[in-house]
Amino acid sequence: MYKRQGSGAKDLITVRGMNLLKNADVIIYAGSLVNPELLEYAEDSCEIYNSAYMTLEEIIDVIKTADSENKDIVRLHTGDSSIYGAIREQIEQLNSYDISWDICPGVSSFLAAAAAAGCEYTVPGISQSLIITRMEGRTPVPEKEKMRELAGHNTSMAVFLSSGLTKELQDELLTGGYSEDTPCAICYKVSWPDEKIIMTTIKNLHNDMVSNSIAKTALILVGDFLGRKYNNCLLYTSPSPRDISGS
Repeated sequence: MYKRQGSGAKDLITVRGMNLLKNADVIIYAGSLVNPELLEYAEDSCEIYNSAYMTLEEIIDVIKTADSENKDIVRLHTGDSSIYGAIREQIEQLNSYDISWDICPGVSSFLAAAAAAGCEYTVPGISQSLIITRMEGRTPVPEKEKMRELAGHNTSMAVFLSSGLTKELQDELLTGGYSEDTPCAICYKVSWPDEKIIMTTIKNLHNDMVSNSIAKTALILVGDFLGRKYNNCLLYTSPSPRDISGS
C-alpha cells in the first residue's frame, strides 16, 4: 500500500507520486480534498474509490481484497501525510493484516501557501521558527498546545483546519500575546484555479474571512514574517579571515 500526497495543483505532485498513480491498479482518494485532475494519471483499467463516502473499515477491506490479488494500491491524500494525514490508524490496521506499505512524501499546503504569498517563514531577526498547529475542535489538542500557549512565542505560525473557528482563533492569538496589528494571510484553496491570498491582520481576520465567504479549505498564516520589516540573511556576506581559515 502506498500513500501519496501533494498540494492541490495537478503539476505539484512529485514525480514518484505521479508514477505510483500511473502504475496503480487501485486508487482510494480523499474526494473532499483531492484535486480530481490527479486521477487523470491513472490507467483506464484502474479501480477508483472515493474515501469521502467510506469508513475506515471499508477502506481497509478494499485494500485487503486488492492486496490478496497482488494489485498495486495507492491511498491518495492531499498535502503531506505527516501533517494531519490521519494515517496512523491506517498503518496500524495494515500491520495487523501483514500488508506491506510505503509512504511517498508530498508537498504540504503550508509550503504551497508560502510560495503563493511570496513569503519566508524564517526571516532573520524576525522569526527563526515555525509552529504548525490547529484550533481545537472535534479533535482535541494537548493542554500545552492550546493556541494561546503557542501564541506566546510570537513566532511564525501556520494554522490548519481552523477556517470555521476564526473568531475563536483571533481571540486566542490576542490572549496569547500577539498584537492586533500582527500580519495574517488567509490562503484559500492554494494552487487551485480559484486560489485567493488575502493579506490582513489579527484584528481583521474574522471579518475578512466572513466578507470573503471563506469558512473552509483555507490555511491561515500568522506572524511578523509577513510584514515589511526584515533583516538580510548573513549567508551571502563576505566571510572574515577567521571563517576562511576555519579557526
